[in-house]
Amino acid sequence: MRATWTVLILALILSLLTVQTQTFCPEGFNSVDQNCVDINECEDDPEFCGNYTNCFNTDGSHYCQCKEGFKSGVVNFTAAAFTCTDINECFENKDICGPNASCQNINSNYTCSCKNGFASSTGVEIFHGRDNVTCRDTDECKNENVCGLNASCINTQGSYYCVCNAGYALKSGKSSISGQEEQCEDICKIDDTICGNGSCLHETSGHYCACSAGFTNYGNKTGRCTELHCGVLKDVNNLTEKFDMVQDDLKQLSESCLKLSGSEDSKDLNGEDLLTVLLSMIDQLLSAGPVKDNRKISTFLDMVEQVLRFVGPLIKTPRTKIFTNHTELELLVHTGSAIPQGLKTLSSKQAKVDIKMEEAAGNPSSYPGFTTVSLLSYSNLEESAGGFFSGMKKNESQNFKINSKVVTVSVSNTDTKHLNEPVNITLHHLDHSTQTAHTCVFWDSSKDGGSWSDRGCSVVESKLNYTVCSCNHLSSFAVLMALYDIESPFELQLISWIGLSLSLICLFFCILTFSMIRSIKSPRTTIHLHLCISLFIATLIFLAGISQTQNKVGCAVVAGMLHFFYLAAFCWMCLEGIQLFRMVVLVFNTNFKTSYMMGGGYGVPAAIVAVTALINRDVYGTKKYCWLNLDSIWSFYGPACVIITVNVFFFLVTVWKLAQKFSSLNPDLDSLNKIKAFTITAVAQLCVLGIMWIFGCFQFEKDTIAMSYLFTFFGSLQGVMLFVMHCLFSKQVREEYENILSQLRAPRKRAYSEFNYSSKANASRSTQDTGESHI
Repeated sequence: MRATWTVLILALILSLLTVQTQTFCPEGFNSVDQNCVDINECEDDPEFCGNYTNCFNTDGSHYCQCKEGFKSGVVNFTAAAFTCTDINECFENKDICGPNASCQNINSNYTCSCKNGFASSTGVEIFHGRDNVTCRDTDECKNENVCGLNASCINTQGSYYCVCNAGYALKSGKSSISGQEEQCEDICKIDDTICGNGSCLHETSGHYCACSAGFTNYGNKTGRCTELHCGVLKDVNNLTEKFDMVQDDLKQLSESCLKLSGSEDSKDLNGEDLLTVLLSMIDQLLSAGPVKDNRKISTFLDMVEQVLRFVGPLIKTPRTKIFTNHTELELLVHTGSAIPQGLKTLSSKQAKVDIKMEEAAGNPSSYPGFTTVSLLSYSNLEESAGGFFSGMKKNESQNFKINSKVVTVSVSNTDTKHLNEPVNITLHHLDHSTQTAHTCVFWDSSKDGGSWSDRGCSVVESKLNYTVCSCNHLSSFAVLMALYDIESPFELQLISWIGLSLSLICLFFCILTFSMIRSIKSPRTTIHLHLCISLFIATLIFLAGISQTQNKVGCAVVAGMLHFFYLAAFCWMCLEGIQLFRMVVLVFNTNFKTSYMMGGGYGVPAAIVAVTALINRDVYGTKKYCWLNLDSIWSFYGPACVIITVNVFFFLVTVWKLAQKFSSLNPDLDSLNKIKAFTITAVAQLCVLGIMWIFGCFQFEKDTIAMSYLFTFFGSLQGVMLFVMHCLFSKQVREEYENILSQLRAPRKRAYSEFNYSSKANASRSTQDTGESHI
């Protein structure tokens, strides 16, 4: 036991002595013979840095780098700190292989190869971008049999395609193939309907279509043959009878249409020349004045549409715009086998149309290879077509007037009765002074020989200056504005009946006064008498027959009589003004001859009524009243306004002269009496001369109720005013009335000599009267 412990102690002492004699070395070094020697980590372990790396030893340490074609987060790193991954050269540099070449990434590298249809300039298949190799196109068309029979090869960059030779096509309908997938065959055998209504024939340059009679391909020999309707142009003799002034132009257009739709050669037809002929013809017709015949207007518009339809495809320029004296035309032409798409706009100064080209082209199965759209605006056609509204639904008090230029919209599509997509037409207003309801209309030739109709058209937007219309068909279009007859509410009717009844009574007394009291008889009272007679008869007829519209003939007679007697009243008013002017201003004591007065008072209105009835007998009588219709109301208001204007002049001069006479004859009369006398005289003349009728001139539009009340009040009470001013305000007439009343109260018979003496005295005073006011 003691020996064991001794051995252990000796070993411990020996180890301590050994440690004290060794040399200490830092990390990365080993002690060799008491010297510190560098440890080469890279030599001891080749994979010391990891996969795809290179290890580099340093004094006391080392560093690692990724091999070429690999990368890590940093360039230099220590073992196990980073890993190396492959670099995708094809992704890092898109053009590493150059144009027309494909890049293939491999581990630690990449390869390049030319794409299909290309070959390398050196002949190698695999190369690198740094090898200075380029890929060039391979011309496959050098192989004569690459496309087969009846086809031509067209080389492209990296590829090729085959197209059928002229006169041949593929059954699949494809325009081209690559290689010999299909064989090209005779196009006339593949599709026997390719020419439409014509025969498909083959020639060295390809196929062509020989159109049947009545069909045309507009000179395009490979185009589809479509039917051409010459319509109204076929019967050129009938056309020349209706429009004889342009018979040469009509014959030229008719022959051109028949030639185009026949078997004759139509290559010499020039669309621009035919268009010039059409516009020249329109100018001549419109410059001759309004037509006023709806059947002629229908024929005219149908002819214009037909000519535009067959001339359009002959125009060479894609878009044509022409201005003449009476027309403005824009025409759009699209050619090609593909149907055009999208919205197109054509415009003129007065109109604009927005139309989808698919609607203008028509049915794809019968597409002729062209599409045309035309917008033609007429300068004054609204004057001819302004009175035909039988196709319109309207209220009893409503009438229409054209408030835009008439425009024709024509397309190559022959079936435009109901379009899938509506067409928008913007029409500018001729009269934009008032805001009123507008209606979009088209000319319907099938309605009563021709009439405006709103069927299929609606208003999209209506402003003060223009209206936008939407229509599901094409034709000639316009915008109508609504006019209204004079409205007669109950209050106006009540005023009229009461006022006219009082006027009848007063006019009756006036007639008795001016015809039976001999002491006041003079040329002026004669005029008063016939004025009252005319107004009395007119008022009586008005009260009895103005609403008796059941019998059209009777209603027309009532309207004619009212027209005559009211014009007669105005003529007698005019004679009153002339007589006043002669007596007060010219101081003439000479009197009109009775025959002259009768001719002026009754002859002139009789002539006006006769001429009006001869021009259009339908002007008398409306659906609501036995009076002139609104379109011919100026046959009354025209002469009335002339007479009112003349009488206003006479009235002003007469009042001015009377004012001078008041101041000179009555110098001591105070101002109040002067104003009173002046005002009464002015009012009397105003009533007699019928100035209040001027309010009736404002009855042609809606919302004129104030003028209606003024006109009704003053017009219905004119007889009352005549009685007050010329009977009750006349001192001489009042004295006669007092004598009559006194005789009725105290019936004392006077001697004949006494009565005769009184009458002579009064007559003497009357002859000395200068004609000035009796006030």
